[in-house]
Amino acid sequence: MNCYPYIHNLRRIIALLVLFFACSISAHAADAPEPSAKQPLVISLDDAVRIGEQHNRELEIARLDKRMAGQKVRESWAEVLPHLSSSLTYTRTLKPSVMFLPVGALTGNPSLGTQAIEISSDNSSIASLNLSQNIFKLSAFAGIKAAGLVRQISDQSFRQTNAGVVTSIRRAYYDVLIATEKRKLVEQSISRWEAARKDTNALFRQGVAADIDTLKAWLSVENLRPDLIRAQNNEAITATNLKRVMGIDQETPLTLTSSLAFHEIAVPHSVAAAYSEALDKRPDVRSLSLQAEAENAKVMAARSEGLPVLSAFGQLEAQTQFNDGTSLDATRWPVSSTAGLQLSVPIFSGFATSARIQQAKIERLQTRTRYEDLKSQVRADVEVRLSNVIEARKRIDVQSKTIAVAERSYRITLLRLREGIGSRLELTDAELQLDTAKTNYLQAVYDYLVASAELEKSLGRIDPAVEAKM
Repeated sequence: MNCYPYIHNLRRIIALLVLFFACSISAHAADAPEPSAKQPLVISLDDAVRIGEQHNRELEIARLDKRMAGQKVRESWAEVLPHLSSSLTYTRTLKPSVMFLPVGALTGNPSLGTQAIEISSDNSSIASLNLSQNIFKLSAFAGIKAAGLVRQISDQSFRQTNAGVVTSIRRAYYDVLIATEKRKLVEQSISRWEAARKDTNALFRQGVAADIDTLKAWLSVENLRPDLIRAQNNEAITATNLKRVMGIDQETPLTLTSSLAFHEIAVPHSVAAAYSEALDKRPDVRSLSLQAEAENAKVMAARSEGLPVLSAFGQLEAQTQFNDGTSLDATRWPVSSTAGLQLSVPIFSGFATSARIQQAKIERLQTRTRYEDLKSQVRADVEVRLSNVIEARKRIDVQSKTIAVAERSYRITLLRLREGIGSRLELTDAELQLDTAKTNYLQAVYDYLVASAELEKSLGRIDPAVEAKM
């Protein structure tokens, strides 16, 4: 029987099945949706600050420091609360203990010598419960006060960190805005020069403009291309920095909804008023003031080391002994208890106590000196910040008028060129003046917004608006 036709048909069927499955897999692969890109994060300035307060890593570390300070307060209370402990000891006797007793003590014959008597069992165990309580220990109360002040200092440190993070986010947000506006200015300039080049080409075809004018128009456009590349790169860099200070993924695209617009803030009417407000609100000033109080507590704690300490104690104890072969039910656990008071009076510690007192006093003087120095720094800081805000505000007023004049000058110069009575040099100069006016105005607005953010931080006006759950 010839099997070749059957084998040939079987091969054809297998080939068709393989082709069918291959086509099915290809069709499914073609129909499979491509991984979608991340959706842009649309945020305003307030949104950026809120997100940064929740995700900024520096702020998260400060938040953990607050929690650490709270636990230190709990730890300091241990000195005035009861201490209760228990223990269970089991001893296996490898070689029994003995006691020597004179044999003749009872018979009246000392010459009989002594006799060794075993006094330990094979097994012994002791269970005890111990209680201790400080009744008078001044250093413990000083430690509690110092720990409470440390917690308040930690709170102020968190406020200081929060103010720094918020200011950094605002500045980074403004950096992106001004980078975007500068990129748009370059694009607008290129667009204007493109239109001027078309007008020049039309005038050249009419015989009004020279060939050199068309070359200059082309060069004016192409010379702006590198500026556009730099502006686009700077915009990307500032966006990267904004994502970093916000604490979000760098792969997330951003869409900013706030604009680089002038919004006037309320500023103190004088340097003296700004200085007074800063001393009242700034967290670093409050923190150093609390540090001075903590140094006083340290001096008191050092002095208390030379005072007596009175404490109470109590003990409840049960013990047993039994030899091998004795059942646990037959063992006895007699209970004993004791209670008492202990008074400890330091007499001489090798001048260690007096040395610690002097060290605490020196640290207190150092803190007071740093506090006075900080107040001097605050005075200079608020004066500089306030001056920057006022200076930027004046530049905004000047540049807003300059832009209107520069735009009108550019329109007139362009019209003169189209009518053939103007020159390319005049248009180039008008374009330069317009770009300079717009750039200076944007820079003035940016400087005002940044200076305002720095001034609010310097005055201590920035408080944590949103804190993650502790």
